[in-house]
Amino acid sequence: MSEQSPSSSDAHPGTSSERSGTRRPDHVPAAIGVLGGGRMGAGIAHAFLLAGSRVAVVERDAASADAALQRIRESIRRSVARDPALNEVEITGRLTTGRDIAAFAVVDLVIEAVPEDRELKEQALARAEAAMPADATLASNTSSISIDDLAASRRRPERFLGLHFFNPVPASALVEIVRGAATDTAIVENAAGWVSSLGKTPIVVTDSPGFASSRLGVMLGLEAIRMLEEGVASAVDIDAAMTLGYRHPMGPLRTTDVVGLDVRLGIAEELERTLGERFAPPDLLRRMVAEGKLGRKSGEGFYAWNEER
Repeated sequence: MSEQSPSSSDAHPGTSSERSGTRRPDHVPAAIGVLGGGRMGAGIAHAFLLAGSRVAVVERDAASADAALQRIRESIRRSVARDPALNEVEITGRLTTGRDIAAFAVVDLVIEAVPEDRELKEQALARAEAAMPADATLASNTSSISIDDLAASRRRPERFLGLHFFNPVPASALVEIVRGAATDTAIVENAAGWVSSLGKTPIVVTDSPGFASSRLGVMLGLEAIRMLEEGVASAVDIDAAMTLGYRHPMGPLRTTDVVGLDVRLGIAEELERTLGERFAPPDLLRRMVAEGKLGRKSGEGFYAWNEER
């Protein structure tokens, strides 16, 4: 693992996690591992680094690890630019990135943040659990896959739970803590303390398909896509109905662009499998994903994002 630095592109200025600077809050783990350094994994690493933890990010290959490193470095630079009190060198010194899973041998917490694919997550969790200490906590950042299903293959299901961060991690104030049937109560309480120490608000939900947030958010997003597909209104007007009429900070179609149409499709398919036809993805969503129109990350979705990627 090579020492490097992070930062997240959408962090709000002056958040409590950024103000924590270089001092580790009492409830933040001293050392954590993040398996997967994409947008979500990099954002999670950014949050814990700013709160004072040592962070090891592990990726599948050298090229992916380098991309994760650059992603996190840029985030840190943006945070430091907003708050000169932050010490970039010190923060950078607490980050390692690489592909060696042995980096998890000395951590207190590992968060799996690989793409929303059941088989991929099972493989990632097994790798992490084999490398981490027996008394460390293992968490999945899944947004829809059952924690109890994932726990069935775990060596220590009592130390396993869901930590569902939201995209973009630095700007989001919420983390959904998902308690499995076997999760120890003390682990849930610890997790709530960690989340609070990041400057975010924890909510605790019992394991259920889609938990609370994805189940509600995806249902609203899918109905908005159906309305667009049926010609009920334009994307702009559908979103305005929710932002102006219901005071949502962002409309469901713009939110889908930010989340990623492919991510939303994957969650919808998982919820259709577990909860039934009401979560069946609209044809428009499947077609746009097949065409590579994934939202902000591809530059085009329901909106054009060429200047905001």
